[in-house]
Amino acid sequence: MDESYRNLTDFIRRTSVSETFVDILLCAVPIWLAVMIGLLIGWSWRPRWTGLVYLGFRSKLRFLWTAPPGFGARRVWIAFTALSAFSVCRTLWSRLGSSAKKSIGEDPPSEAVSRGSDENREKEKDVVTEKDLEHLLHLLEAGNADMEWQSMMDKSTPNMSYQAWRHEPQTGPVVYRSRTVFEDATPDIVRDFFWDDEFRPKWDPMLAYFKTLEEDPQTGTTIVHWIKKFPFFCSDREYIIGRRIWEAGKKYYAVTKGVPYPTLPKRDKPRRVELYFSSWIIKAVESRKGDGQMSACEVSLVHYEDMGIPKDVAKLGVRHGMWGAVKKLNSGLRAYQSARKPGVALSRSAQMAGITTKLNMDLVETSRVEEEEERGQAMEKARRQKEQFNVDWKWIAVGGVALACGLHSSAIGKALMVGAGQRLARR
Repeated sequence: MDESYRNLTDFIRRTSVSETFVDILLCAVPIWLAVMIGLLIGWSWRPRWTGLVYLGFRSKLRFLWTAPPGFGARRVWIAFTALSAFSVCRTLWSRLGSSAKKSIGEDPPSEAVSRGSDENREKEKDVVTEKDLEHLLHLLEAGNADMEWQSMMDKSTPNMSYQAWRHEPQTGPVVYRSRTVFEDATPDIVRDFFWDDEFRPKWDPMLAYFKTLEEDPQTGTTIVHWIKKFPFFCSDREYIIGRRIWEAGKKYYAVTKGVPYPTLPKRDKPRRVELYFSSWIIKAVESRKGDGQMSACEVSLVHYEDMGIPKDVAKLGVRHGMWGAVKKLNSGLRAYQSARKPGVALSRSAQMAGITTKLNMDLVETSRVEEEEERGQAMEKARRQKEQFNVDWKWIAVGGVALACGLHSSAIGKALMVGAGQRLARR
């Protein structure tokens, strides 16, 4: 009993549980506040005839409120509340039991931390690897056709065009994909613009804090610490991001993802986002002016993250804030182009963006070949299953005609009688 009570208190004291309840409460308060304001305004401006309707229904409402036991509105409300509370308590108790079972087989905290720090020292140089690049190529190029993408937006301005799609997997966060074409922009400028944390607060109002934690001058890999401001009904979010750029000609493959960083432990606030992947491919394309010049820059982006917000609420926020964020992005790029005059010193982040890794084109071709082979095997398997369960309607038609003719001429009945007589004769 003491152990169960201790586990229960530890579970309640967890910051994730309290933050979840606070986020739900803060998300619900503005909605109910808007509903109450609407009711007050509507009631104050109500027509006079609504008072007569209210007097007519008041007796019926009073009857419902004072109905016999088992049928009163208060009793129904209490019953539903009790069922909801029982469901919530059962879920919390099951999670508590699973966490207690999990803690039995875990190592002591000191040993786990020491072993984790040793592993992180070994992996400091391989924060973002070619496996992450393969994942980017799979989402944007090889596996793009195999995923179901829902169109979200297709808009343009005089110097920019934007298209966006989303994919909703059965498990995990929603995956967003976009294609942006900036007129009169080079891939180098766009690459430095996305990497420049010192300039980012001038166009991204959500970035409240940034700091470079580590950097590798050989590969250009950096680990940065971000804190983003969220709306008032949600707490701020913290990101530990590892990023790296590969180059093939004038085509850049930029990969950013959430990485562990034991030397910077989690805090109560802001809430850390661990599952984060935001990567893009930058290349020069022909301008839509029709002059045949490669003076435009295309950015193909794929992004997903688990912010700890309900999926429907996150989709609603992304859908309503997407175009405004894209316009701020375009304005920020134009301001960055103006600021990048000859002779102006580059920021440290922009300097690190210029340190890229030469991309092994065999990796790209191998990824494409593997995806094509997997796609071919899947198509062959589907074809075999279709042939296995396929019905040859030609023979069914021939059999149906023969059966109809036999029934019409009584040939089938005679054949059955002859067969039965032969069996009796053998006996």
